[in-house]
Amino acid sequence: MPVKNNNNQMTGHIVSVQGPVVDVKFANAEEVPGIFSVLTTYTVDKEEVILEVAEHLSGYIARCIAINSTINLQRNTEVKVSGNTIQIPVGEALYGRIINMLGQPIDQKGEIVSQEKFPIRKKDMGSQIKISKSRQKSFEVMETGIKIIDVLFPVVKGGKTGILGGAALGKSILTLEIIQHIVKKYRGSCVFTGVGERIREGNELYYELLKHEVLDKTMMVFGQMNEPPGARFGVAMTGITLAESIQRKNQDVLLFVDNIFRFVQAGAEISTLLGRVPSETGYQPTLISEVSEFHERIRSSKEAGGSITSFEAVYVPADDLTDPAVVVLFSFLDSILVLSREKIQLGLYPAVDPLLSSCANLDIDIVGRKHLDIAQEIIRILQRYEELRRIVLVIGIDELSAADRIIYERARKLQNFLTQPFFVAEAYTGKKGEYVSLAQTLAGCEMIISGRMDRRSEEEFYLIGALS
Repeated sequence: MPVKNNNNQMTGHIVSVQGPVVDVKFANAEEVPGIFSVLTTYTVDKEEVILEVAEHLSGYIARCIAINSTINLQRNTEVKVSGNTIQIPVGEALYGRIINMLGQPIDQKGEIVSQEKFPIRKKDMGSQIKISKSRQKSFEVMETGIKIIDVLFPVVKGGKTGILGGAALGKSILTLEIIQHIVKKYRGSCVFTGVGERIREGNELYYELLKHEVLDKTMMVFGQMNEPPGARFGVAMTGITLAESIQRKNQDVLLFVDNIFRFVQAGAEISTLLGRVPSETGYQPTLISEVSEFHERIRSSKEAGGSITSFEAVYVPADDLTDPAVVVLFSFLDSILVLSREKIQLGLYPAVDPLLSSCANLDIDIVGRKHLDIAQEIIRILQRYEELRRIVLVIGIDELSAADRIIYERARKLQNFLTQPFFVAEAYTGKKGEYVSLAQTLAGCEMIISGRMDRRSEEEFYLIGALS
């Protein structure tokens, strides 16, 4: 029978354990904890298991999702109710540290001493009218130093950029390079959230940040691939909570998420474990609400002070851009960088496909007339190149008209010029990484478009920095 223990803490007992789903029975309706409440229990090996209430069942039962492993967890084990939702430490002590979803350090550097804790679950945000009024009226373009992003997909402070691609297309490498460039240039704060990815990538990230001297301005939180779905789902909320804690101190913060698709995937696993009927697409029926709950917290406002600018890697299953989860994520992003397997096979790095990608920030009021004209001309030339490339495959380049041949050759030079040696890939390319300013990128593209580079071979433009 559930009772209160000596500390006046409510307790229940486990009636069912099915993988990460644990049912806990209480004596009456008043004792059943609310949704997202934290419960604590122990295995027979005295290992602590944290449970989060997901839904209420008849018979005074709280169905919970385990945040850590439930191996050796037995029926009738006592469960204590904390009365709170999951809270994590925040503040300066988190810089250079790695934590898990619960805010516990996993970098073997000792306990985190912090006076302040924030709940990772946000209360109802209320009317969006208040938020829209407080949005910034002006747009501040952030220079990444990566040519193809700066010229065709400009990043605006407070915006959301998605890096889409299948397996082994360079999402993590591109994310690392953006961190290395932006954090160094703007000396801002950065939160990296590893959602359901391999620990190898987290290890590489840590040493890259250390090597490039930006670790002291970075907070890291990981929910790894081998962890239960509850941890992989909740870690995205932990990451955005850290970003909000920095934002409230009137600071701008960069939020990097690798990989937001794993957040959706973990939500689908939890939905299945809870016995919910999937939607027609095969994903959880709560897909849109879960994705929006995360993305609506990425915003700039006068009340909070600073801004949150996000970069999200999105795994695309089987390179299928029509996958329902990927399509839902599209609607929340300002810029979409699609990485192409065809570009990888041609050796074009970063493998961004300009014709499949899109950007809402490429606007005359944001980037100005000159930048917009150059970007539109680049897209026009590359679109024409795609048409001519198919013709050349059949009849050969010599059969093209003089005008078409000029466009064809300029497009190939532009394509090569928009490649770039990365600092984080120096070991693979053998070339020193290059940071290229927006002015240098626009000048180089303009020289190629105007025909001033027509006499130079296309090989001279491959994997270089600025055009001399």
